[in-house]
Amino acid sequence: MRILLTALFLLLVGASFGMDISVSYATFKGEQSDYVEVYLYAVGSTLERKAVGEVFQSNIEVTILFKQGEEILQFDKYLLNGPESAEPTDFIDLKRYGLAPGAYKIEVQVIDQNNLENTGTFTSDLFKIAYTDNTVCQSDIQLLTSVKASKEDSPFVKNGFFFEPTPFNFYNKNLTTLFFYSEVYNTIDHVNDAFVVSYAISSDSKLSASKEIVIGHKTKKKAKTSVLMMPIDIAKLASGNYILKVSVKDGDKVLSSKAVSFQRLNPYIEPDFDQADNFDLESTFVDDLSVDELIYGLRALMPKISSTDAKILNNILSTADPVKMRTRLFSYWANRDPNKPKAAYDKYMEVAKAVDNQFNSGFGHGFESDRGFIFLKYGRPTNMISVTDEPESAPYEIWFYDQFPFTGQSDVKFLFYNPSYAAGQYELLHSNARGEVDNPQWLVQLYKNLDPSDIVGKDYQTTNEINEGNNRNAARYFNDF
Repeated sequence: MRILLTALFLLLVGASFGMDISVSYATFKGEQSDYVEVYLYAVGSTLERKAVGEVFQSNIEVTILFKQGEEILQFDKYLLNGPESAEPTDFIDLKRYGLAPGAYKIEVQVIDQNNLENTGTFTSDLFKIAYTDNTVCQSDIQLLTSVKASKEDSPFVKNGFFFEPTPFNFYNKNLTTLFFYSEVYNTIDHVNDAFVVSYAISSDSKLSASKEIVIGHKTKKKAKTSVLMMPIDIAKLASGNYILKVSVKDGDKVLSSKAVSFQRLNPYIEPDFDQADNFDLESTFVDDLSVDELIYGLRALMPKISSTDAKILNNILSTADPVKMRTRLFSYWANRDPNKPKAAYDKYMEVAKAVDNQFNSGFGHGFESDRGFIFLKYGRPTNMISVTDEPESAPYEIWFYDQFPFTGQSDVKFLFYNPSYAAGQYELLHSNARGEVDNPQWLVQLYKNLDPSDIVGKDYQTTNEINEGNNRNAARYFNDF
């Protein structure tokens, strides 16, 4: 019998998908000083957590630098704690910093305090603080996931509303409304009576001429500072890359204009795969993949997607259409990490290829076997037992997961066995994970070589009890280990 530290875990012990941290920013004109807001969104499932009583908590160290060239003009370092919860939970943070007029870059460094090797770095494009009182001007556009009335004292509350920033400037299939917030300054001195705010969403594609898809207008009274807080229905906006442009007009004259890019994933409305107008895949990582690499990468996604999405993916694979496959592969990883889809893809494929090699038995890919599928679906188990020398049973393995956030369970187990005794042909026989194979007769099925007198009960079709023996350890391992 072999316990723990098999080649699987020696091979994959260092595999990690890394942290997912979204950092964005927006500048505003202030009464005393112009300032920038820095928004941080941490994906809880990509951070290690420490026990706090009966729950768990993420902890990260955040360093924010404001630089002109290589000179650091301002910095901040602080610890940020996630919520205490039983399951991994995303959390957000907002900081405001006053800045003198000038051009800056922001650099944000994040360190997971529970795994110091898990780090992330964000560096912004060059941006300017250049607000004046001499002309009509706008703040940057802040993209929001939701807006709700609030009286609480929070940096996320403005003008009586709680604003939730949109991580990665990305709207997934569950978000049907895009909210944006912006401020317009100095219209009281430079507009006769009222002004018009026009907004438009256009496709951001190099493959087709840009055209405005969503257009709207709103009339505002002149003021020293005017607040724009607008919802836009994006339920029918297909998957793709887009630009939101907001303009301030006095009659036909454009006084000011700002724009921001965002991404949309909407599987309910398929993009035009034949023309690929909605996704600009040129110069993306999928553009360089061969058809065989596309098929391999998409098959490796099967453990990570729902049964409905798997049916759609199987239909795409059956056609082997390169455009459809590239679009599907890119959209999946853009959904997971809009800022660095290639890095997320590369990290996952490193693990998928190792799993393929470990569990490849000559029938399909190793990640399509039961063990490979479970590994990619749920990650590396905490512990494992492998048994090959019980004469009355087929070879079997039991995988143990101390914590199982996918269902909110703890002490989850998977039992695989090899009834054919062929190399690597292990099948999932039983698990106590919700939604997985729950086989009431797993024990009798595993010890199929028993003498009938060792099976407890007369109804062999329903019983799962066997007499204890010196080499019948599976029940003890599964229930008590």
